[in-house]
Amino acid sequence: MKLAIASDHGGFRLKEAVKAYLAEKGLEVLDFGCTGTESVDFPGYAKKVGDAVNAGEAKLGILCCGTGIGMSIAANKLNGIRAAAVGDVFTAKATREHNDSNILCLGERVTGEGLALAIVDTWLNAEFLGGRHAQRVNAISNLEAELC
Repeated sequence: MKLAIASDHGGFRLKEAVKAYLAEKGLEVLDFGCTGTESVDFPGYAKKVGDAVNAGEAKLGILCCGTGIGMSIAANKLNGIRAAAVGDVFTAKATREHNDSNILCLGERVTGEGLALAIVDTWLNAEFLGGRHAQRVNAISNLEAELC
């Protein structure tokens, strides 16, 4: 599986840890930046990962910032993206199973590395359940089409 990953300065260290962890698991990771802890604006990085997911260059994406919230807000502005800011393993599983999330957003300042890696594992191993959940995901897509 190929994954797209990016961060801003507030999530850089967590991005690097997640990227190394994924590489150890044999997954291909496309890193869209940033490259250090010097201040950068996160929306452009969210767009790069969202575009890679939408274009099929990566199956899923992971974004890291200070809280995960800013990245999720920015990524969710892109049609076809269902980004979820996650801070626990239950939510990681539920957002894949129920919402078919395609981008995971993590917060370096609020989630320790060990928990973040457990969240990543849970999210990657969960699968969309479809059924009644598909109707809701389709409703989100219809809402996007209506608004754009």
